[in-house]
Amino acid sequence: MWRPWAGRVRPAAGWATMIRVENHTTRPHHVAIVGSGPSGFYAAAALLDAAASEGPDVRVDMFDRLATPWGLVRAGVAPDHPKIKSVSAQYDKTARREGFRFFGHVHLGDDPAEPGVVTRDELLERYDAIVYAVGSQTERRLGIPGEDLPGSIASVDFVGWYNGHPDYVDLAPPLDTERVVVIGAGNVALDVARMVLLTEADLRATDTADHALDALVGSGVREALICGRRGPVQASFTTTELRELADIDDLGVVVDPEQVPAGIADDDTLAKGTRRNLEILRGFAESGPDPDARQRMEFRFYRSPVEIRGDGKVEEIVLGVNRLETDDSGRTRAVDTGERETIPTGLVLRAVGYRGLALPGVPFDEDTGTVPHTEGRIGEHSDDHRREYVVGWIKRGPTGIIGTNKKDANETVRHLLADLAEQTPVEHPDDVEDWLRDRCPDLVDQTGWEAIDAHERGRGEPGGRPRVKVVDRDELIKVSRP
Repeated sequence: MWRPWAGRVRPAAGWATMIRVENHTTRPHHVAIVGSGPSGFYAAAALLDAAASEGPDVRVDMFDRLATPWGLVRAGVAPDHPKIKSVSAQYDKTARREGFRFFGHVHLGDDPAEPGVVTRDELLERYDAIVYAVGSQTERRLGIPGEDLPGSIASVDFVGWYNGHPDYVDLAPPLDTERVVVIGAGNVALDVARMVLLTEADLRATDTADHALDALVGSGVREALICGRRGPVQASFTTTELRELADIDDLGVVVDPEQVPAGIADDDTLAKGTRRNLEILRGFAESGPDPDARQRMEFRFYRSPVEIRGDGKVEEIVLGVNRLETDDSGRTRAVDTGERETIPTGLVLRAVGYRGLALPGVPFDEDTGTVPHTEGRIGEHSDDHRREYVVGWIKRGPTGIIGTNKKDANETVRHLLADLAEQTPVEHPDDVEDWLRDRCPDLVDQTGWEAIDAHERGRGEPGGRPRVKVVDRDELIKVSRP
């Protein structure tokens, strides 16, 4: 059995043992964090930092329904961006700190009889607070005819497929098409477009899951068309993502000069990042694509999907041509002109945003896809949720970069610590780890994850890859029990 304090300085009294301080009986506070992505780890680090200084004595247990931690850093960041993935080293340091435990293959649900499921009420019986860090797990829908045809795929699914998320291993996207149409004008749209166009050499240097690696290397895709409903000014690409396109071997980038006219970046009322993006796009428009490039990426702005057509599968997409109007509130919106373009394609990737899912027993705003809160406190909106908190995308929506989650988590933790200081720690009805191992037969703890991590890295070394991911659930469990 895993010993959570192995190799560490173990507190003499243990986690749930009573400690006498100046004639006052106290126990450590225990916080459950549901979700092991960036926001969850930043919240854990903030809690443990407080415990290491003069804050309340806090212990953190982190839960994830997968066997592996790190959330979108493992299963969302594009494989050809290893520098972004390197933030996981910070999470490893947090996981090795005194007072932290990881429990994978634990699902928050509403049926305690189901193996691997624990309920909100059961966690509240055992923890002084729960922090929900579950992110935005599904897609925003286009709401157009043909959206569900085979070959029309949500970016969240496609990204999970090439990153080795166990839920998407069997996706099998149709890559025998010459053209892919990507709907969206943000970094995820750029990621999926870039991944289908990378050379074999570039792909084989990454931790792309093997099943996806083989499919992408054998792909027939030669062109990715990125469509944004508004203009280049409103696009939400980051400058780094745009700039790196010029460094990709055998890729020609196409931008219509009329959509990015000369002088468009000179407007000093625009944000600095927007102006830099416009300069890059204008540079692509002026230089034109390399005529000898094997692959082609085209940006087409002022386009909205109207219909996806095909006989039993995607064969073409109809785009509406838009113009921009500014409403009374100053917001720029796209207005359909009635003009249409029909683009032949066998694969449409929908990258118009992510959306959160409701958690059992937790308040949820269907309009925003987030949990209602006040600076992370769910209890500010409901007396029944005084010991529950929220961080990350399920708190604020799918916005910002990985680092944005640190400030977000610190805000929530500040309030959580203030609340803990005013409450008596919960009496544990049983040993949490023993209870979990009984309820979750496939439980993967921190030692198990470290075994998976070492195994994957070892598999990658012969080919010069960061890792070769294990994607089968049964194999993950087996590897976690060396």
